[in-house]
Amino acid sequence: MTESSKKQQLYEAIRANPFISQQELANQLGLSRSAVAGYIAGLIRERRLLGRAYVLPDHRPVVCVGAANLDRKLRSLDAIALRTSNPASQSESFGGVARNIAENLARLGTTVALLTAIGADSSGAALLDHAASLGIDVRGALRLDGCCSGTYTAVLDRDGEMVVALADMALYDRMEPAYIDARQAQLAGAALVVADLNLPPDTVDALARQARRNATPLVLVAVSEPKMARLPADLSGVRLLILNAGELAARVGRPLADDDALAHAIREVRAQGAQDLIVTRGARGVLVTAGDGIADLPAPPVDVVDVTGAGDAFAAAVCWSLVQDDGADDLVLACRRGLHLSALTLGVPETVHPGMGPDSLATEHPPLSQD
Repeated sequence: MTESSKKQQLYEAIRANPFISQQELANQLGLSRSAVAGYIAGLIRERRLLGRAYVLPDHRPVVCVGAANLDRKLRSLDAIALRTSNPASQSESFGGVARNIAENLARLGTTVALLTAIGADSSGAALLDHAASLGIDVRGALRLDGCCSGTYTAVLDRDGEMVVALADMALYDRMEPAYIDARQAQLAGAALVVADLNLPPDTVDALARQARRNATPLVLVAVSEPKMARLPADLSGVRLLILNAGELAARVGRPLADDDALAHAIREVRAQGAQDLIVTRGARGVLVTAGDGIADLPAPPVDVVDVTGAGDAFAAAVCWSLVQDDGADDLVLACRRGLHLSALTLGVPETVHPGMGPDSLATEHPPLSQD
């Protein structure tokens, strides 16, 4: 076998598994480890590999960091009466902000990895198996003994609007900075990192520091008003912060009565280091920074079936747009795509639209099956 063919064989092995170790490559190809290192150095010089973690230029993943839960939904069959029993229907599905974003991205055809934590239980195993079946790389997940996987239970009224939600997500506090540091190579090689605020404050700060150091775009997605306290004071390194009006008010520490107040708060948070912000306002659409200004984009009308997962669909479409050639610097386009996918998700009972595919956001009016 020629030197060229050996190098090509090694390259194909790395394409199949970008995180394979040099020793595994040596064993698989019948080469010495020093020979493998030499071939890899040659591929890096040729720019066929990008270096750490053997990142392939055409397969740089979006890495999603945060929650992966078992979601339970209870939907009232009639008007909800408090402090008594209400007839309801129930369903279970896989959820969690980071996991939902990862599934949306995978269905859109994006190479994606998920860094999350699961317990040593059947729910955790099922979560990872389902993600892997969609093509999501879950090899970096943190597996924890002695605790249960995360759960999220939402109570919906008969119109599909959330009344209350209960979340057991304490295990994500175990995703400490050391866990992030151990996955530096994977994060440094990402096309984009998107993280939710179920992570501990020190971990969010560690992700921002890595983003600054590696020049990797970082998107932070808020999950609730109380967890806004997990944002670092210094937001430099954050490419984009996605949050709703209540979460923005929690960040600035005051009520925001109207759009003028929202705009002032957006500029205030932007001055803290975040490059851009998107503020979602439900049926009223979104506000998004655009250059030195703020664009106001209306939401399309929709008959709501279930609100669960719509915000994650929006965030996923925005992230998808940021890694496309036509959308990397166009947040208005990204938000239009996000509003479209969010509206379609609102119209189905599933947390992630089952009809989504690689072409769903490829045009101005993307096709998406309602089946």
